[in-house]
Amino acid sequence: MSNLAIDLHWQRGGTVLQAGSYSAAHRVSFNGTFDMDVDAAPDWGGDPANTNPEQALASALSSCHMMTFLALAAKAGWPVAGYSDHAVAHLGKNPRGQMSVVRIDLHPVVRFDPGFAVSDEALAQMQDRAHRYCFIANTLADSVKINIF
Repeated sequence: MSNLAIDLHWQRGGTVLQAGSYSAAHRVSFNGTFDMDVDAAPDWGGDPANTNPEQALASALSSCHMMTFLALAAKAGWPVAGYSDHAVAHLGKNPRGQMSVVRIDLHPVVRFDPGFAVSDEALAQMQDRAHRYCFIANTLADSVKINIF
């Protein structure tokens, strides 16, 4: 098993921690070498210049799906030349009435080397396999609907 960690640092800016009057902006450090400024989503008063946990969750799912797809494509001998995605996390109320990421939509686009092609059906099947083997998708499986377009 792997243990994968981050470090999070927040410091109160004002003299009192009071509802509606403090910043949630904080810094997350990955492996001690990459720092990311994080805040609440803009709809909840966060700085739109910073990422937010909901975007980070969509990013984690998109990255995991891509890495799983590439591993499967390599095993199948598919010469993938490029891969891009536009992932969107949707907020709403879960079945218990709590605010939650209720759905994440992935929109992967795969490019192959010139002269190589697969059918839409074969590509969809490979995307489905990637979804089934993706660690993050399996983690979210019971609580977040994931669509791959």
